Amino acid sequence: MTDATLTPEQVSTVTRQTNYGTWRFQKTWKPMYVADAEGCWFIDGAGKRYLDFSSQLMCVNLGHKNPRVVEAIAQQARDLCYVAPGYATEARARLSSKLLEVLPKGIERFFFATSGTEANEAAFKIARMYTGKNKIISRYRSYHGSTAGSIAATGDPRRWAMEPAGKIANVVFAPEVNCYDCPIKHTYPSCNIACADYVEHMIRNESDVAAIIFEPVVGTNGVLVPPPEYFPRLREICDRYGVLMIADEVMAGWGRTGKWFSVDNWNLKPDILVTAKGITSAYVPLGLCATTAKIADYFEDHYFSHGHTYEAHPLTLGPAVTTIEEMQRLKLVERAKELEPDVRQKLESLKAKHVSVGDVRGLGLFFAVEIVKNRKTKQLFNTMRDKVEGKPLVVDQIAAKMMTQGVSIQAWVSHFVVAPPLIVTKEELDLGIAALDEHLAIADALVEA
Repeated sequence: MTDATLTPEQVSTVTRQTNYGTWRFQKTWKPMYVADAEGCWFIDGAGKRYLDFSSQLMCVNLGHKNPRVVEAIAQQARDLCYVAPGYATEARARLSSKLLEVLPKGIERFFFATSGTEANEAAFKIARMYTGKNKIISRYRSYHGSTAGSIAATGDPRRWAMEPAGKIANVVFAPEVNCYDCPIKHTYPSCNIACADYVEHMIRNESDVAAIIFEPVVGTNGVLVPPPEYFPRLREICDRYGVLMIADEVMAGWGRTGKWFSVDNWNLKPDILVTAKGITSAYVPLGLCATTAKIADYFEDHYFSHGHTYEAHPLTLGPAVTTIEEMQRLKLVERAKELEPDVRQKLESLKAKHVSVGDVRGLGLFFAVEIVKNRKTKQLFNTMRDKVEGKPLVVDQIAAKMMTQGVSIQAWVSHFVVAPPLIVTKEELDLGIAALDEHLAIADALVEA
């Protein structure tokens, strides 16, 4: 069998029989053959078009097949495909200069990886080498990657199969910031950002804390947006105890929240910033671990004990420059901010219409619609344990119906992630929201009277 003889069905079958499907029971995996993609749409082997309403994995921020980025990939391949990371390249210098234009001020030394997972691993090692301490604090509603250290710092159930990963990697978990369903307020009704104060309690009672890692706006686990006072308080606590702040901007960065990086919404200055996904609009795999000059200065006279073969890979760096330039040319960061009120209003109208919608939250073009069985108690239709045990999820039923209608949306346990490419038109937004509106009736019918 050659590539030329493969039918769409054979492409799917061969993939299914020879590959692992990630984060799933294999017996239920029937991968769709995607033949092409352009703009905010992807196309299956039969020619059917699907609106990409969550930018694949919240990463194709520029939309599919941006011609300038495609050409940048080809040009970099013509210029220089690979050289070991100990060498300087034009792509490396150009991207480093470009990053200084858009990253939060004070973040100015870079380690280039090939994924957010690897970038987080670098952040942990840098924090531990710099502080001489070892423990990492993470939060329960979080995802930081799938390698040994990053999965250990992941709060969601994708960590469970790897236990005791957290103990081995010396990670402890703090409560998430979830003002809709606060994990602390059940015990302390007037919590007043007790989730931040609890981190201070942990630092006092845990020895050897090097850093806290957090998604400034939590991604897959619910697009959780903290209240305005949360990060100033957390920054104050970390400074008092000499604990570094690692901001995981893998998903929430690159214009997604209407700012270049989500920390910019609070003028937060982290010590280490980690990102990936939108840095190349996912056209090529690139991750970034960036630190302050203060951290970088430490390694002038101390051994920097980290690296890998594909660090600063030229083929990933060249297209990243063009991606940033395209975001600037098209004013996509500003566009996400401009579209936010309209998206918020339309999603809030779903909440008013559907008894199953418990909460709508987000920033820019990054929103979650959470469904509940009971609005008063905020009881969910499904739990994280249902997910890992393979039980049918209501959100998956709704997403499947939307897919048959030509709208692809990411669903996770109890919510949908609305995060289209930043080039999305108002007509495309209306189309995606209308599909969600129609099929929320499935959840409405299951709500407790």
